[in-house]
Amino acid sequence: MEESTAPVILVTAGSAGLGAAAVRLFAKHGYRVVVNYSSNAERATKLLNELLTLSGITPNDEDEDLALSRRFVAIRADLGSRDEIARLVRETVKRFGRLDIVFSNGGWTRARGMVSIDDNCFEDEWDRAFNMNVKAHLWLMQAARAHLDETEGAFVTTASLAGVNHSGSSLVRDSERALEIWSNTMAAPKIRVNSVSPGLLLTEWAEKFTDEQKEAHLQKTKLKRIVTVEDVAEQVLTFAKSRSMTGVNVLMDAGFVL
Repeated sequence: MEESTAPVILVTAGSAGLGAAAVRLFAKHGYRVVVNYSSNAERATKLLNELLTLSGITPNDEDEDLALSRRFVAIRADLGSRDEIARLVRETVKRFGRLDIVFSNGGWTRARGMVSIDDNCFEDEWDRAFNMNVKAHLWLMQAARAHLDETEGAFVTTASLAGVNHSGSSLVRDSERALEIWSNTMAAPKIRVNSVSPGLLLTEWAEKFTDEQKEAHLQKTKLKRIVTVEDVAEQVLTFAKSRSMTGVNVLMDAGFVL
């Protein structure tokens, strides 16, 4: 596929964890990729340097940096800011001329107990959770809508098992449930809108849990396995490629809720 016609995906929170897994997978499948990151420029740059090899591109006689810039770019933007989100989309389209897929993967939570209301009444935390887990996806969809209309593209959000099951912190549970409802009602005639709700993923967030807690989660799954970021990235790719799926939330928990 010619570089100028290859589809373009924007992955928010794309430099680590699930976002980075999606970036790698889409690069392998010939997409031009925009990696959004919040602050860690070094990590984002390191990921970009992997992508030429992963995508099978040989620079030949041209400069490797030029080959990289034609396919992949990292853009810093704060997903807590509506203006920054709008700029992120503008820079994506300015760089590559189109936008086919948005993987809206950003989010935030704070581990809180679910027994005492006093442990959950911190207004700044609730505001940040809803800003990052609900409003940021809405602002991103609004900013990208015209471009996705033009390409008849897809908008995929990351929700959470906590949104459909009594698990996780109360902050993420309530805000992610709101996100799932929003995702299922925002599908448009030319834009496919879907969400994926992973169970426990062994990302940086999972470092907050003890080995005993991780093992307990594993044993409660029907498949006796922990869902991987690569598993979830494959589902995002399926959403991107399918022309017949919209308004769907896929729960990926290895049977934890069964």
